[in-house]
Amino acid sequence: MTAMQTTEKDDVESIRRAKIVALVVAVSFFMQILDGTIVTTSLPQMAASFGVQPISMSIGITVYMLTMAAFIPLSGWLGDRYGARRVFMASIAVFTIASLFCGLSDGLAEFVIARAVQGASSALMTPVGRIIVLKNARKSELVQAIALITWPALTAPVVGPLLGSFITTYASWHWNFLINVPIGVLGMALVLRFVPEQREEDAGRLDLLGFVLSGGGLTFLLAALEFSVKWHGGLVPILLMLVAGLVLSVMATRHFRRVSNPLLDLSAFKVQTFAIATLSGGTASRLAINATPFLLPLLFQLGFGLSSIEAGAYLLVYFLGNLGMKVVTTPLLARFGFRVVLFFNGLIAASAIAACGFLVPETPRIVIYVLLMTAGLSRSMEFTALNTLAFADISSAQRSSASTLSSMLQQISMLLGVAIAAAVLNISVALRGVEGPGLVDFRWAFLVVGAIGIISSVSFLRLVPDAGAEVSGHKIGTK
Repeated sequence: MTAMQTTEKDDVESIRRAKIVALVVAVSFFMQILDGTIVTTSLPQMAASFGVQPISMSIGITVYMLTMAAFIPLSGWLGDRYGARRVFMASIAVFTIASLFCGLSDGLAEFVIARAVQGASSALMTPVGRIIVLKNARKSELVQAIALITWPALTAPVVGPLLGSFITTYASWHWNFLINVPIGVLGMALVLRFVPEQREEDAGRLDLLGFVLSGGGLTFLLAALEFSVKWHGGLVPILLMLVAGLVLSVMATRHFRRVSNPLLDLSAFKVQTFAIATLSGGTASRLAINATPFLLPLLFQLGFGLSSIEAGAYLLVYFLGNLGMKVVTTPLLARFGFRVVLFFNGLIAASAIAACGFLVPETPRIVIYVLLMTAGLSRSMEFTALNTLAFADISSAQRSSASTLSSMLQQISMLLGVAIAAAVLNISVALRGVEGPGLVDFRWAFLVVGAIGIISSVSFLRLVPDAGAEVSGHKIGTK
């Protein structure tokens, strides 16, 4: 066998291994994200089972989100200290066991404790899983690998409510959690079989103060965003949580810049591609896109007067659009590069979001389908491009902290999108002096988040033309 044949064989094997590892991680991500969306449909049935009011069940969602926020900053250090594969396996195992206890809970207190454990394990799963993918994929393979682990975030929020409604109607709410057990066992078996052990660098001692400050800051910020949608006790508590989150976050940032072995290495923000893809344009773009799955079901049910099943049929089209873009993401990035793709695709995504505000019950169904398909296609492209660009120029030493920081910012953008959309709806309703949102209120909400998406698209023009070229394969001058 010639040296060239050996090299080609090694390249094929490397690509195959990177895809398998990414798919294994994607299975676990799907279980995690599905769990966060499927539970919302069964809250009334769970409340009746526990003998409490349905509104009391929202604590199960809130405690999951807050414990996840508290432990996300610790994920990178744990992965370095004990090995990414080992920590990833442990997070899947704990999540699976906690899911079992959720499904077997007899009362609200037991359920809340199990959800808290779920949230803590979920905090480790996403950033550590991403680290595993980054370590097993060469830069030329990164687009495909990131695309594979992005599809759960695109599909689970759409599939979750539909699947949850079906399970709750034809089985019982317990199976919304018990379904995670076989998925978790499968995920652990796949990790043992396909994810290799890798020698980890010395993580040093745990920066306990950095963990407390960053975990506390993120928890208070996300709590403020979460309660801004659900809370009915006035603005003061929300503002206090927001101020506490901002103060702790500033203190954490100053601390990380001063100590010799910080829990989070902030030098990743000095890398332009990472900063734009996660902190500035990326956050604003994700904000707009993440608001859409929140607004669409409400538009179809409250604005159009459709049932949850009829609204779900429209959301399936949106879901299919998310899947449809996967096959063309890699060639488009290779042909046009990240700068052009993020700018033009961002404009398309934002325009599709804004256009949803002009839908009315009389709109021809085919027009709605085309618009939802366009929104889904552009959403998929945007997320994959952003998630890939973020790590295009990150060094191996920055990888763990960069993955953790990216996860933290994605959580913020997700809740911020929902909070802004809900705030616009509430303000519009209040100004009109009516009890509930109508079509005109949804129009304003879609227009505002769409405008945010357009502004974020323009920010991507700050990228140099060959930004992330080593990852995308784009060559300057090619058309």
